[in-house]
Amino acid sequence: MRKLRSTERQDSDDLRARIHFCADTGQIWLHENRMLLVHAEAQALLRKELIDTLGMDRARGLLLRMGYASGVRDAELAGSRMRNANDLDAFMTGPQLHTLEGVVSVTPIRLEIDRASGRFYGEFLWENSWEGQWHRHHFGIHSEPVCWTQIGYACGYTSAFMGRPILYKEVECVGAGHNNCRIIGKPLEEWDDAAEQMRYFNRESIAEQLMDLQTQVSQLRSSIIDRERQPADMVGNSPGFRAAYELLSRAAATHITVLLLGETGVGKEMFARCLHSMGPRAAAPFVAINCAAIPHDLVEAELFGVEKGAYTGALMARPGRFERADGGTLFLDEVGDLPLPAQGKLLRVLQEGEVERVGDHKTRKVNVRLVAATNADLPQLVKEGRFRSDLYYRLNAYEIRIPPLRERKEDIGLLAKGFLAKYSAIHGKKLRGFTDKAKRALLTYGWPGNIRELQNMIERGVILAPQGARVEVGHLFPACAENGPRELSIDSHGGLDMHGWSAGRSLCEAVLNGTMTLDQIEAMLLEAAVDKARGNLSSAARLLGVTRPQLAYRLKRRHGDDSPSGRPAPEGSALLD
Repeated sequence: MRKLRSTERQDSDDLRARIHFCADTGQIWLHENRMLLVHAEAQALLRKELIDTLGMDRARGLLLRMGYASGVRDAELAGSRMRNANDLDAFMTGPQLHTLEGVVSVTPIRLEIDRASGRFYGEFLWENSWEGQWHRHHFGIHSEPVCWTQIGYACGYTSAFMGRPILYKEVECVGAGHNNCRIIGKPLEEWDDAAEQMRYFNRESIAEQLMDLQTQVSQLRSSIIDRERQPADMVGNSPGFRAAYELLSRAAATHITVLLLGETGVGKEMFARCLHSMGPRAAAPFVAINCAAIPHDLVEAELFGVEKGAYTGALMARPGRFERADGGTLFLDEVGDLPLPAQGKLLRVLQEGEVERVGDHKTRKVNVRLVAATNADLPQLVKEGRFRSDLYYRLNAYEIRIPPLRERKEDIGLLAKGFLAKYSAIHGKKLRGFTDKAKRALLTYGWPGNIRELQNMIERGVILAPQGARVEVGHLFPACAENGPRELSIDSHGGLDMHGWSAGRSLCEAVLNGTMTLDQIEAMLLEAAVDKARGNLSSAARLLGVTRPQLAYRLKRRHGDDSPSGRPAPEGSALLD
């Protein structure tokens, strides 16, 4: 274990650097996972109430599973460190986090690990176990070990780290009268009583019953709110979305012309397709056309059709969109961009129910339901003389305003989850969802491009995220530094670093006043990081928030030699990676 002790302080500093306290929002972050500071006594009282309410066995299983979930989340942080550390050092992230989180002081007694072959044996000493101490306080000395949450954490962390089930047992426990706690972990199949222990990891039938009841209540509530089932691709529970969808549902069974209003990317075409599929014309064609994407001199030919020889290049007769949509629905997107001549002919088609192809004098009857959409202010265009008032009033028979995504906060998570599943399947990725910080970024972003922007961003995140990991905020916003609220970190003495912001302002003033240059500041940061990491470039890169190759490039560019600090390394020191 000598190697673990030699790097323990350095790794602990690295983990502390990943904890941030956000003074403005009241949030605590460990890397990209949101954390909580909870009073140990309050947690112990909750634990006691669970035992009193559910009984010892059920409470044990619940606390064990809760700890397991926490261990799995911390294993993700260990996974991000594997690229720059061996199995032994990377694994110790979990015990160090368990200590840093104030749960228990962990000391490795014996640790044998080989991820490639799946071999694992771990024996650890636990000191100052909050769970064992409080259980003893409330219930006295127990006949069996009682640090259930902590055992669950060890099982979850190690199983996720190793990629195979690892079971721990507590062989000594302060709750059972011992001076300290001691645990042993090894693969599941190496325990004789594995089946007996694993039953605690299965959800109790009472939980299943509660879930079934909850599902039934949700279904009943949904049937009361919605007369018809909401299509799977129409996702949303926000008040704005529900109001728009309710208007859409009421219009579906009629033949009234519908005008969809909303910003670019809010899903106007999706609403139009949903209207078509719910109505009596569902079996007939749905034809969509973007009026802004067609040159003005070809709009009439696209809408109403053209006869052979009507103009240069018209080599054959072809029907327009109205004829192709006969019996069904025609969706005119960006209708505000139609030129005035086409607006007049469109009005006649709506009034008379017949079209006349360009270059032809014959009229053809059409039976089309029209759905128009625009992100423009049509009343203002009418005032400016750029849109016919009579056409506006004809189109505006039934108006549905679709809210922008920034006004649908409740829907962002649902949409993101759906897009994640869709693009994970398309790109062959198996991902575990979003980190807490990524979720916060999705909820606080302004979404000027609305759902279309969200869709593209999630696809980019799926592509950038490593296989089996979670989508992080950097995968979603790779080109943007997060300009979030001020966050405070933990210094090497365990205190909050309250001076980082003011120091940063001082550096800014020094550069702006000409006292220092950007190159000088970069040199200082590089030197300080390498010195703090004791020459370990991988650890120094993590401190700076860059990759190791990026750090090596900057050092080489600055000094052009083999010494990372640009000066001879002290005698007896060496690069540790």
